Amino acid sequence: MADAVNTRELALDILLSVLRQGTHSHIAIAGVLEKHQYLDKKDRAFLTRLAEGTLENLIRIDYIIGQFSKVPVSKLKPVICCILRSGVYQICFMDAVPDSAACNEAVRLAKKKGFHSLSGYVNGVLRNISRSKDKITWPDPDTQPGHWLSVRYSMPEWIIELWSSQFGWNLRNQEDFIRMEQLLRSVATPAPVTIRVNTNRCTQQELIQRLAAEGVTAEPCTQLPETPSAPCALKITGYDYIKALPSFQEGLFYVQDISSMLAAQAAAPGKDDFVLDVCAAPGGKAIQIAQMMHGNGHVLARDLTPYKIQLLKENIQRCQTTNIEAQQWDATRPDQTLFAKADIVIADLPCSGLGVMRRKKDIRYRMTLSQIRELASLQREILSVIVQYVKPGGKLIYSTCTISRQENEENTQWFLQAFPDFRLLRERQILPAADGGDGFYIAEIQHLQDIKAQNI
Repeated sequence: MADAVNTRELALDILLSVLRQGTHSHIAIAGVLEKHQYLDKKDRAFLTRLAEGTLENLIRIDYIIGQFSKVPVSKLKPVICCILRSGVYQICFMDAVPDSAACNEAVRLAKKKGFHSLSGYVNGVLRNISRSKDKITWPDPDTQPGHWLSVRYSMPEWIIELWSSQFGWNLRNQEDFIRMEQLLRSVATPAPVTIRVNTNRCTQQELIQRLAAEGVTAEPCTQLPETPSAPCALKITGYDYIKALPSFQEGLFYVQDISSMLAAQAAAPGKDDFVLDVCAAPGGKAIQIAQMMHGNGHVLARDLTPYKIQLLKENIQRCQTTNIEAQQWDATRPDQTLFAKADIVIADLPCSGLGVMRRKKDIRYRMTLSQIRELASLQREILSVIVQYVKPGGKLIYSTCTISRQENEENTQWFLQAFPDFRLLRERQILPAADGGDGFYIAEIQHLQDIKAQNI
């Protein structure tokens, strides 16, 4: 039982770090897992599921607590609130955990954290929920479709309203309601772990065999287009700590979502191209493009902070990619030495991240409409600078990992109006798929000068 108590306490530490201190959930969870690598595989899996599951279902959990607690969730002490939340998740979402164990361990945690006087309150609320969890009164989906979806899928109503508006969905219409629920269900489905094979170092089949020898199951991703230029990707399961795998340490693969791979594929670099990635960290797309050129050409991968540059350098070194360099640079600052020099500019810009909420559970709770407007403005500021780097006839790949017209299609239209020497070749809004990639937006934009010259 000591291991179980310790694991629950680690999960509590993660919840407090995310919800009280504002740490990003994926960073908080990865930090704890890295610090406590001594935990066995079962405990690591329990810890991850408890922390991620509680965060992912926070609105639904708070709705449940609200029906059984005389004190509103917003008035609870942070430690007690997080203890209750993780307890409710175990009772309502983890069938393998006995309700009595969830209640008892929550009480022990409350006492251990110095809240002896509130341990009875914690015990009472959780045991009442355990006894009555099948009798909870939920919102009416017919009269309150948005509220029902919000509670059922723990998605803030403003995001549901945003998506309803941009896709033209009326939630009182059954077909539109089903479409929205399908999207929310995909966001709620655990994201598959996908890797891109470093085909400069090994073949797909060789990596599958190597991973099997390391105890990891790998299978090809069937969601990617079957074209000669499609990235070589695998879906992996059965591993414990991915960074401990020898094949990872040797740079035989890069952990990357397939939607991100498609953004790099859209660049379609030529053999000797100069490619500039202006917001490159941690380096997935930049390294993929460099590997697509098989050691030829040159990729300049830039980002804002020393920390991000260090990430870039570590991944470049691990993957043994030689035709790429990392450089610290603020993308909002013009660099006259690069004006009209890049065959391809990659602009995977800072965004609201609404397309990756299944990986970063806390985004839905920290993002706001005003922040989306600020991000859209920042994106336009960066685009206004980096457009100067595209050489005549060159390409700009504008991408985000969000589902927000203001940051995606509207920014692309603004760009085309502001810079009439460019044309849109193709744009795609990819929605999260239960067994596929994250939500992603990709716009392929080309400079017109060479085309005009050919028509004269």
